[in-house]
Amino acid sequence: MKIAAFDIDAQKGFSPLCPDELPVPGGDKIVPELNFMASLASLRIGSKDAHPQNAVWVVDTKDEMLATLEYPNADLTWVRHCEPGTKGFELLDGLPQVTDYNYFIWKGMERDIHPYGACYHDILEQLSTGVLEYLREEEVDLVLVGGLAFDFCVKTTVIQLSRAGFSVLVYLPATRALSEQGFDETRAQLANIDKVQLIETREELVAYCG
Repeated sequence: MKIAAFDIDAQKGFSPLCPDELPVPGGDKIVPELNFMASLASLRIGSKDAHPQNAVWVVDTKDEMLATLEYPNADLTWVRHCEPGTKGFELLDGLPQVTDYNYFIWKGMERDIHPYGACYHDILEQLSTGVLEYLREEEVDLVLVGGLAFDFCVKTTVIQLSRAGFSVLVYLPATRALSEQGFDETRAQLANIDKVQLIETREELVAYCG
């Protein structure tokens, strides 16, 4: 069985290190678990949000977030986050350099496109990032997933991977959600997908990967 590990948007902008962006509670604590997850895989994949300063979905305050937009590929408003050249764009300390990953994705670079999943550049899922094709070319059987945030980009990527036919293990210690409600709802949603397993501990992850 060939295994790939996928670090989804494990960036400082989604952690308390950048409190003015989208600080996921505990988002800065997942690096040891992401690295453990990767130790069980033969390939390591990563992604980053890479958002422009003039994005159409940007609002000034968190009270204005999650308002509906009319753009086909930008559905909700968000505060500014993960702009290239800023601290929030950086991967969390302790992760590899992007050049040390086997495959890496930058997403959301257009001002009117704000995807969540890392498998497509657009919400409509018409423009592939190439990662599904890469996984098929490498004959990967199983994808281990962690990163930020569980209730948005991680969830969407897991759904995209499973829909594409891959078996997916979501390693819960290696991910965090924006909210407790979001965690509970996402966990329940993913638990009902046939090709997805939610993993609670290192021991359980090793057993599945063995």
